Amino acid sequence: MTDFTPLLQPDRGQPARFIEVVRPEDYAAWLATQPPRARALLAAAQVTGKPGNRAILPGDGPEDWHALLICDEPESSPWRIASQGEVLPEGVYRLKHGPLGAAGLGWLLAQHRFDRYKKGEAQGPRVLLTSEPARIDETLRLAAATAKVRDLVNLGASDLGPAELEAEAQALATRFGATLAVTRGDELARGYPMIHAVGAAATRERAPRLIELEWGAAEHPRVAIIGKGVCFDSGGLDLKPSSGMRLMKKDMGGAAHALALAELVMAAGLKLRLHLLIPAVENAVSAAAFRPGDVLRTRRGLTVENTNTDAEGRLILGDALAKAGEAKPELVLDFATLTGAARVALGPDLPATFANDEGLAAELLASGEAAHDPLWRLPLWAGYDELLTSDIADLVNAPDGGMAGAITAALFLKRFVPEGAAWAHLDTYAWRGTAKPGRPKGGEALGLRAAWRVLKGRYG
Repeated sequence: MTDFTPLLQPDRGQPARFIEVVRPEDYAAWLATQPPRARALLAAAQVTGKPGNRAILPGDGPEDWHALLICDEPESSPWRIASQGEVLPEGVYRLKHGPLGAAGLGWLLAQHRFDRYKKGEAQGPRVLLTSEPARIDETLRLAAATAKVRDLVNLGASDLGPAELEAEAQALATRFGATLAVTRGDELARGYPMIHAVGAAATRERAPRLIELEWGAAEHPRVAIIGKGVCFDSGGLDLKPSSGMRLMKKDMGGAAHALALAELVMAAGLKLRLHLLIPAVENAVSAAAFRPGDVLRTRRGLTVENTNTDAEGRLILGDALAKAGEAKPELVLDFATLTGAARVALGPDLPATFANDEGLAAELLASGEAAHDPLWRLPLWAGYDELLTSDIADLVNAPDGGMAGAITAALFLKRFVPEGAAWAHLDTYAWRGTAKPGRPKGGEALGLRAAWRVLKGRYG
């Protein structure tokens, strides 16, 4: 984990090199103002004004130089100068023109490295100065939260099971004076039968559990944040092919998002009563595994015919949603790497977002746009609710045929959402398959900053 604190500092006029950002459409006019030596260097470096072009431009003295970046990102984008944070030499920098704005986040994350298993070449810090010191703390917290999601998702399942997720929650509880309650193993059978069933095949060391953290004054509005914590998903008896299992260490990405969002809430001291719930399991295969055709009881009292053991995430979330509802929250947010159908529909970058409240949906979408953390709303289409019909139970967990899979999964969850609560479900991928500046290949926070912006706006 990178300590971001030294990398973003107030600008008090200390010595620093400039980063000059030029938009592609302004490059020709800008080039005409440069001295012949600079124009010759840019021509030799094949800088043509395309987005992503960059160069080091000399000054008057031998040690005098500054960095040029051609960038078409808007000034509101956190990724505007992230590429510079990756490649510039160790040193101190400031933007030549204009305020830093959100770009500090990308600068910090460009220097984050997941090095648990592979040590890269040591690089010195690249410090960025900002004329907006009031934004530093928020930027540092966002960078740390994003790095937390990335680091947790990148961990191999051998190093991150239900017990390790519990330890992460315990560390937060200790840091912020929150209370932690954990229901483990066979204790779950009495109150959380779906969590128990999904996690029953795992070894004792990786026993299932429901992790609950509570924080904040009792008189504040109650908000529940829930994260799917499937630490590895084999598919259960409906076994995935090896290609489908390859990335299933990331099936706890929802829990990573929930932990990071809870940390943001507590660090900022938002005026809410936080209830964090993480159902943590491993969907394994053994003689104790739950089976296709089993009828599962639920905390809410409904019965569920299990038609696919690989549709386990919605089962554990159902019990967690039911528990959250018993405390009468006014707002419920859940994060889950829930369906391949969402990825087929929207690709890796857009979390499929479902909401039972129009105001909440509008806030989330607007916040995602403003934070450059986009979401895309899909409908809780009531006409598909009949696809969850079972001949022998109250509902099935996975309809036959796979049509509208992301929607039917959300409709399943909706059956467990507390009455009267505004609820949003983010079906997020939690992974980046292709690197971009400030965003390496691997675990990724998708939807985190959008949700944080909503909570900060409501309870800040």
